[in-house]
Amino acid sequence: MAMAIRSLLIFLFILSLTVPTFSLHEDQVGLMDWHQKYIGKVKHAVFQTQKTGRKRVLVSTEENAIASLDLRHGEIFWRHVLGANDAIDGIDIAMTKYAITLSSGGSILRAWNLPDGQMVWESFLQGPIDSKSFLFVSTSSKVDKDNTILVFGKGSLHAVSSIHGEIVWKIDFPSESFEVQEVIQHHDGNTIYVVGFVGSSQFDVYQINAKNGELLKHDSAAVDGGFSGEVSLVSRAKLVVLDAARSTLLTISFQSGEISFQKTYISDLVEDFSGIAVILPSKLTGLFAVKTNTATAFISVSSEGKLEVVDKIKHATVISNVLSISEDQQAFALVQHGGNDIHLNVKQVHDWNSDLLKERIKLDKQRGLVHKVFINNYVRTDKSHGFRALIVMEDHSLLLLQQGEVVWSREDGLASIIGVTTSELPVEREGVSVAKVEQNLFEWLKGHMLKVKGTLMLASAEDVAAIQGMRLKSSEKSKMIRDHNGFRKLLIVLTKSRKLFALHTGDGRIVWSLLLNSLRQTEACENPTGINVYQWQVPHHHAMDENPSVLVVGRCRTGTDAPGIFSYVDTYTGKELKSFGLDHSVAQVIPLPLTDSTEQQLHLLIDANGQAHLYPRAPEAAAIFQREFSNIYWYSVEADKGVIKGHGLQSNCDGEVADNYSFGTREIWSIVFPSESEKIISTVTRKSNEVVHTQAKVIADQDVMYKYISKKLLFVATVSPKASGDIGSATPGESQLVVYVVDTVTGRILHRMTHHGSQGPVHAVFSENWIVYHYFNLRAHRYEMTVIEIYDQSRADNKDVLKLVLGKHNLTSPISSYSRPEVTTKSQSYYFTHSIKAITVTSTAKGITSKHLLIGTIGDQVLAMDKRFFDPRRSVNPTQSEKEEGILPLTDSLPIIPQSYVTHSHKVEGLRGIVTVPAKLESNTLVFTYGVDLFFTRLAPSRTYDSLTEDFSYALLLITIVALVVAIFVTWVLSEKKDLSDKWR
Repeated sequence: MAMAIRSLLIFLFILSLTVPTFSLHEDQVGLMDWHQKYIGKVKHAVFQTQKTGRKRVLVSTEENAIASLDLRHGEIFWRHVLGANDAIDGIDIAMTKYAITLSSGGSILRAWNLPDGQMVWESFLQGPIDSKSFLFVSTSSKVDKDNTILVFGKGSLHAVSSIHGEIVWKIDFPSESFEVQEVIQHHDGNTIYVVGFVGSSQFDVYQINAKNGELLKHDSAAVDGGFSGEVSLVSRAKLVVLDAARSTLLTISFQSGEISFQKTYISDLVEDFSGIAVILPSKLTGLFAVKTNTATAFISVSSEGKLEVVDKIKHATVISNVLSISEDQQAFALVQHGGNDIHLNVKQVHDWNSDLLKERIKLDKQRGLVHKVFINNYVRTDKSHGFRALIVMEDHSLLLLQQGEVVWSREDGLASIIGVTTSELPVEREGVSVAKVEQNLFEWLKGHMLKVKGTLMLASAEDVAAIQGMRLKSSEKSKMIRDHNGFRKLLIVLTKSRKLFALHTGDGRIVWSLLLNSLRQTEACENPTGINVYQWQVPHHHAMDENPSVLVVGRCRTGTDAPGIFSYVDTYTGKELKSFGLDHSVAQVIPLPLTDSTEQQLHLLIDANGQAHLYPRAPEAAAIFQREFSNIYWYSVEADKGVIKGHGLQSNCDGEVADNYSFGTREIWSIVFPSESEKIISTVTRKSNEVVHTQAKVIADQDVMYKYISKKLLFVATVSPKASGDIGSATPGESQLVVYVVDTVTGRILHRMTHHGSQGPVHAVFSENWIVYHYFNLRAHRYEMTVIEIYDQSRADNKDVLKLVLGKHNLTSPISSYSRPEVTTKSQSYYFTHSIKAITVTSTAKGITSKHLLIGTIGDQVLAMDKRFFDPRRSVNPTQSEKEEGILPLTDSLPIIPQSYVTHSHKVEGLRGIVTVPAKLESNTLVFTYGVDLFFTRLAPSRTYDSLTEDFSYALLLITIVALVVAIFVTWVLSEKKDLSDKWR
């Protein structure tokens, strides 16, 4: 028998050597994650369609991205996302091979190689003041060997070489308030005219030598009534502008050094005109468009400056850029809405009545109105001109139209997510018969037998085909029903375009999308904005009968005093169930941990006047709310004033009309930070739905420490006013970072710590009883991360098992924030390599699995770090018992392990937020990262201890079982023979 045991141990040892490590192979990337690239809402577009090379369109977006898109499929050839403070002011193409971008208010000019997007050169343009920026790329080859790029920014005009990026010449204009409106190149290429306004009543014209920047002539003229600043250039020496009241058109001629003005009242051109007018941006020769309250009027300008209305269109109208299709022929596109269709007309500038193209295209109504259109022409096989149109929709999507059809579309609204929540998928409604179970069991066994044959290389060609078919058929992650592990969910995201998307966590596809009608622009709501999206109804007991829904909260305009908007959306169908405007503003939305009988979650809204409003407005909800009335507290932060206030409810409402769902509030406490020494830069609290598995923490010497668990704690970080700017704006002696832990019920400060010589920005995460925050240490010239753990000393004597058995302990005694807590803290600081953009922590269903911090780095990747690295009890030489507990030896800096990047080699450009969602399986958590790009993955911080991995080798398991059975039988036979031979001796 001993021989059998020895043989079994040897076999298990050999088998252990074959166990694979828990690493991620290249072919596993994408099995549990997906990555989507976007660019954002397009602001500028330039087509590049030469005969040689790929046809592409160069675009810049509101997310500060510049990208080159394939005109055939809309795919991204290359893309660069600039910094948040590096907004793109203009783009163009120089020398047919360089993409030129102007950004940062006209202070940074860059050239990019068109084929691959590599930066060729970068120029920093200096000027005396901040001003409007303007980019003009010369098309004449007579100025120099290369095209000269003219840039107005920072109050100066620069001429820059397009080959090297060197500044050829620079002009500082005499008047600091001069703003360039147009740069006009003379037909000889040697002279340029710079026209603009000084203030709101003076028009200036500068004539400049294009070769050396010499000022040849300067003319100016003042006009009564002022200018509005919106200009339409209708010829080389004539432009049209609105007066300050926006009711009169001024035609300005500046030929031969003479400046003349002609006034025309809009009411003389457009009947029933009232209010204000807007000149639509265009550069049409002899033609411009004015939008009024009743229609869009197209007005021609004669050589004498006389204005005449060519046409009036009452539908929503968008005008494209001007396109030269020959030396003496220009065209432009006109897009009008009619029902669910759009009408695309391409007209000649000098012949309004003839249409070069007239098409009607049916679009999805969920895309909204057309916001911008850019056109490009191509030559058909019959030598006639064809046109393609790139249109930007209200939902920020991008479409290419050609020959009356949508060639491709991009959902670039997903690049500007402002709110995220989740929803469960529907349950499987059909019953499962015994025959189906038996069939599934048979198919399961058959499938694994085929996999065994494939592993042993015994499978025939038919078996290999069957294995591949079964793999495709068994793809579970994209099904539209719930799974028992809780991996399949819907991500409900709200974008800046006020559109709601439902994304499937399995593959990232868009299940449905909804452009919220309640948040669209109307006369009553001129500038609607979305605030956030919240879970409204989550059916558990009625999951088979009712669909879950979400609540979208918005405002009619920016500012906390704007009237609020409510919208309820079904997460299964994507239909807007109900929407209405509120009779009060929305300054703060507080989801309450209370639900009614229909499982609708109660929400408390705080308006700008400090009044509280309960939703849903139903008697049952009011009754539930009244039972918890005295236990509801919240806080508000006024960072600009340096004040944090705690609030509670009072029964009477200060409004004029009595309302059972509106309540007055009272200020319970306030903390005022001295403005001369501290400025609030960051506040963080715990997640309201976080689950804590246990309050007790057993340490190395078998002692017990009790975590101080409270959802009413607030982390506050302040810096000295001189250190509130960028890193390096203050010396180490002038800067200090102070952190506080505040009880938001009483306003009591539980902990305060000062970091001398440190400053923000501060990024922090608060979970259970610990806080981790990131800042910059000016003395060490490095980033640091500090951890604070808070423990409850009032329960320190609850360590005797006998007391627990006899009930002589205070674990079940109620805890009140008003009783002075006996807390102690432990903290530790570490150096960290990276600057970060966001930080959060993993969350699981029961809170048993160990925590990992998810850090969004400056490189737009997500790094996962075990919470053990942030244990404040780490020491240089941990004891044996501490090592057994899992405490790591202390180091001065935190290690960056390349394999810990959960985004792998992907980058989430413009990373703004990381959201973690617990799965039903305790070992797993779902992670969604968003910015300009989207990334989703599934993590197991403590490995998959409660399930088998998807790549688990069942074939190897079967082989192991068979081998063990054979080994046991053989060793038993040998043992029996040996025993028999021993007895015969």
